Amino acid sequence: MAKKLTITVSEEVYEGLHRVIGPRKISRFLESVARPYLIDPEIRRAYEEMAADEAREAEALEWSEGLIRDAGHDPR
Repeated sequence: MAKKLTITVSEEVYEGLHRVIGPRKISRFLESVARPYLIDPEIRRAYEEMAADEAREAEALEWSEGLIRDAGHDPR
């Protein structure tokens, strides 16, 4: 469920958000910026450890590449 939040920013930031992001996209933009800071530190650490495992990452890449090859195959 979405919640409404009132924030105060400088006029310069406000105008920049409207100009660069667009007036109807600011909430989504601010949420996408804030969300990474709210992830549970244990989950973040676990993902960082998995990403650092080069053998696991190579295996995951090989698996995903296999999926792409399979998607192009018409079994008929």
